[in-house]
Amino acid sequence: MELSEILAKCDHTLLGQTATWEDIRQVCDDGMKYHTASVCIPACYVKQAKEYVGDKLPICTVIGFPNGYDTTAAKCFMATDAVDNGADEVDMVINIGWVKEGNYDAVREEISAVKAACKGKLLKVIIETCLLTDEEKIAMCKVVSDSGAEYIKTSTGFSTAGATFHDVELFAGHVAPHVKIKAAGGISSLEDAEKFIQLGASRLGTSRIVKLAKALEAGKTAPNDSSY
Repeated sequence: MELSEILAKCDHTLLGQTATWEDIRQVCDDGMKYHTASVCIPACYVKQAKEYVGDKLPICTVIGFPNGYDTTAAKCFMATDAVDNGADEVDMVINIGWVKEGNYDAVREEISAVKAACKGKLLKVIIETCLLTDEEKIAMCKVVSDSGAEYIKTSTGFSTAGATFHDVELFAGHVAPHVKIKAAGGISSLEDAEKFIQLGASRLGTSRIVKLAKALEAGKTAPNDSSY
């Protein structure tokens, strides 16, 4: 697979708590240069980033992040606020406690409410796979399939682990045909990125692939890290 094909599936991501506008601007510059699917950034920078990139690059942000236990009303407000500020895509974290209780109707209703609050913009649902059993992951495939959201996403990148091949393969076997898959967290090599895509991921949440592209461009070896 060509590097450009992998980059085109990447949500080039910077969600660290200490991110400054200069950091975000660099991520936007990289996203435009390498033609990534989007840049995924904190909500506080969405308006500034959208004004900076215009129509050259989709802007993605996160809500209910990273723990997912905000109220539904708060998540809906955050989604609408993000879209009004220029977000093209929204990644939301589910209420994981509700999943643990088996309260799947509440989870589905919340996702549907947030989808409505997105005003037609793309919604990706983060289920934080590292905290769930396979049975719960399979149940969430149905919940997301029935919710109206466009994507199911593995991870925030801020919990105990990120995306795994097993989870993407599990998703691919259980989501409805209209639901796409995003793998995120700890994607640290081009080989891994390609395998996630082959297993069924349409998007990758990562900063690493652009770092690798820059290193290849400079004829260097990229730093050995596994950041989001």
